[in-house]
Amino acid sequence: MDSQHPSTPRPKPIPPYLVNGHSPLHPSFTPESDRADQDHTYSSIQASMGPHREPLDLEQLSINDDAPHPPRVTPTTQQRSARQYEEVADADIEDIELKVAARDGRDAAPLTPPATSRSQSPFTANPTVDFDGLSWPSVGTLSRLHERESPEEAQARLAKLSGTVRTILECIGEDPDREGLHGTPERYAKAMMFFTKGYEENLRDIVNGAVFHEDHDELVIVKDIEVYSLCEHHLVPFTGKMHIGYIPSRRVIGLSKLARIAEMFSRRLQVQERLTKQVALALSEVLKPQGVGVVMESSHLCMVMRGVQKAGATTTTSCMLGAMRKRAKTRDEFLTLLNRR
Repeated sequence: MDSQHPSTPRPKPIPPYLVNGHSPLHPSFTPESDRADQDHTYSSIQASMGPHREPLDLEQLSINDDAPHPPRVTPTTQQRSARQYEEVADADIEDIELKVAARDGRDAAPLTPPATSRSQSPFTANPTVDFDGLSWPSVGTLSRLHERESPEEAQARLAKLSGTVRTILECIGEDPDREGLHGTPERYAKAMMFFTKGYEENLRDIVNGAVFHEDHDELVIVKDIEVYSLCEHHLVPFTGKMHIGYIPSRRVIGLSKLARIAEMFSRRLQVQERLTKQVALALSEVLKPQGVGVVMESSHLCMVMRGVQKAGATTTTSCMLGAMRKRAKTRDEFLTLLNRR
């Protein structure tokens, strides 16, 4: 080797999940495509600030997506990159069969088609949101909603719950009439109604028209949404954080609505697995996006205060829909931005 021209160290390769379709590091990148993307981004911003357009009504969001769309600009690499979520094969994902193989042969499912990395979940294929009533209502919750217009019935429900709490105090050996417990049944009844106020809320009212036209086709993520819920098995709290991401398809939702949707479903008797899935399905139903991903991490007092009593244990659940489920690279990008990879 020539000592006058020492070799320079080769740069480390960029992980493939960090190189998207319009990165300067992507093999298909050209200065012309970069300029086209800049022009497209500028046009998108101009379109969002252009003539007045009414926010989308949830009635327009049919399953066939027949509502008229705003005119789109000439396709560019940024728009074509959105189609890669659906069109690019997973040829570069090695040993895909091992990724989807069941741990136990009895749990085996049909192999995923080569163009996808995960099969469709049988638990997310049915209609998810009843806009005319409550979102995933339980038996009796509709009558609770109607009590908003009848203070007498609401007071009767509160008195019934207070009497039940008084019975619980007696059953554990306490005196509900002693000074320290005076008024506790009523206070606990009101607190329980607040802890479960999600039963009285509807997705239509939560969104409240905050769905807007926007020509954006990259990930939108809201991280670290605090969540407080009650375990339906023991009626004790589990708390944690939820991270929600989606890839828009010409529609975006107000960012605060993501936290409000999480709040609505968490303020019910829940299990973490269902809570994660309900938030993802609700967002998918409202926006019809290219993909939705929801990750939740929480600590369950039912395994901290009782039972196994492991204070440091946390539970992580996820639900991936659309492009997030079909495309391994899209999932990796989402998890990377959550600092989970």
